[in-house]
Amino acid sequence: MNLFRAAGPAFGIAWRASRVATGGSVALAVLASAVPAVSAWLGKLLFDELAGGRDGGGPDRDLIVLLAIGSAAGLAVAAAITAVASYCTAIVRAKSAIEAEDRLVGAVGALPGLRRLEDPAFLDRVRLAEQGAQEAAPAVLALTVESVRTLVAVLGFGGAVLLVWPPMAGLLAASLAAAAISQLTLSRLRAREAEAMMATQRQRFLFRSLCSDIRAAKETRLFGLADLFRSRMVTAVRTATAGECAMQRRIAVAGIAAAVVSAVVAGIALVVAATGAARGSLSIGDVTLFTAAVAGIQSPVGALLGQLGRAGGSLGLFRHYLDVVTTEPDLVSGTAAVPALTTGIELRDVWFRYDAAGPWVLRGVDLVIPAGAAVGLVGVNGAGKSTLVKLLCRFYDPDRGRILWDGVDIRTCDPAALRARLGATFQDFTSYDLTAADNIGIGDVGRLGDLDRVRAAARLAEIDPALSALPRGYETLLSRAFLDVDDKAGAALSGGQWQRVALARSLMRDEADLLILDEPSSGMDADAEARTHEALRAHRAGRTSVLISHRLSALRGADRIVVLGGGRVLEQGTHDELLTAGGEYARLFSLQAKGYAMAEA
Repeated sequence: MNLFRAAGPAFGIAWRASRVATGGSVALAVLASAVPAVSAWLGKLLFDELAGGRDGGGPDRDLIVLLAIGSAAGLAVAAAITAVASYCTAIVRAKSAIEAEDRLVGAVGALPGLRRLEDPAFLDRVRLAEQGAQEAAPAVLALTVESVRTLVAVLGFGGAVLLVWPPMAGLLAASLAAAAISQLTLSRLRAREAEAMMATQRQRFLFRSLCSDIRAAKETRLFGLADLFRSRMVTAVRTATAGECAMQRRIAVAGIAAAVVSAVVAGIALVVAATGAARGSLSIGDVTLFTAAVAGIQSPVGALLGQLGRAGGSLGLFRHYLDVVTTEPDLVSGTAAVPALTTGIELRDVWFRYDAAGPWVLRGVDLVIPAGAAVGLVGVNGAGKSTLVKLLCRFYDPDRGRILWDGVDIRTCDPAALRARLGATFQDFTSYDLTAADNIGIGDVGRLGDLDRVRAAARLAEIDPALSALPRGYETLLSRAFLDVDDKAGAALSGGQWQRVALARSLMRDEADLLILDEPSSGMDADAEARTHEALRAHRAGRTSVLISHRLSALRGADRIVVLGGGRVLEQGTHDELLTAGGEYARLFSLQAKGYAMAEA
């Protein structure tokens, strides 16, 4: 019952996707299921007429021709209905897949934070939801259609069964009830098996992708990792296959048992009909009708039970779809307005960790980012710099403490409204398989088609000459995924060029209140880095910005430099003040300066 509570929402997807095709499928099912019953009754009349006619007066040739034509017409109508029904089913399958996937992707994309996306269990649920979304609506529609067919068949043939031998009705009911229980049990097992295998499937796809992913190809070949990854992939496949084979064994045993029971019931029906005919209590037409009635009930009910098993398995996965599309947001969206930044941003006693059992990444951070100032964040790996940036973007909320934007706690604001006031280049930026113009323009979707603005951002990031020189300029696809279709379709950029594209993307929002640059030049050569930082210094003048870089020379011009260590603020001040203080910043700067001096020597 828990499974089939999901049947209503699944059918609703099919109905919203195409009311005409869904309603047509059900209506055609009624017509299609009535044809066999009508044909069987026509067959009885035909055989009785051939056997001697009504009241023994001899066959009526005109009636025989009429009955024969009626039977043939029934076959033609059944074939036509089947063809149209198949078309309707295909329409529903295609459109319901779009409807379900649109809602699923929309639900995942609408999650305001990152916590759910970093949860492997949630990602497994999304993958199961994808599978359930593709299968559930068509499966439930097919189950509905089979149910209608079965109901009409039972009503059409049930009278014949009761008239000839009433106990057959009870025998049919008992055998079909046992088959229904078997199918429901198998459907539940299918869903559980799919859920249990998700972690194994994740390993399988991981190692398979490592064998073919261009990003891993250099190290895979250099370190000779192909055989290692392939063997681990095969191990995962074997584990998944063993579970699937065990499931198929259960299905096969259940199928054999159902076939045996069905054959026994059909055999009993044949014996009863033949015995009755031998005694003279049944006519040839009665025998034909009775055997056709038993088969006419067994066949659609068998099809219904098979569809019941498939629908049950699909609905077991569809529950994950319902869980995902109704999941609670990982951040509470407030309603407070996000004011223009005129005073600054303040972090008060901010504590944060990524999960309840994990270590604290930030431990009581107190920090002020004055409006119009450039603040540099410095610290060794793991000091909490990138985490602090994620909190400023409100991808997470602090576990303790508050972050104030001109005195407004950002927890009370809509995350989308807050982010609209930010521009950011992340250390782990994304290289999109889009055109050069789109790769930059998506930094401000409202001006996606404004090529002048795109080129202005590209010039600031020192990437305009390289993009203009591409085969199709800014309309060149920055991907080689379609070179087999068009040898001018894509172009490959270097790591440093991609970094400048990502930087240009963040500069699209030229009116952003806060600009965040997390290692914006780590992949650039010295010449490009110097030019880029010079352009950025001019662009940042009078703007609030947060800068992160392991190259401390890039932060010398910041109005304030904040040194993080162990999740705390260790010290802060200008470059000169921190050097004079002789603390952690001075130590790190001295190490870098010594490294450059040794390189020059």
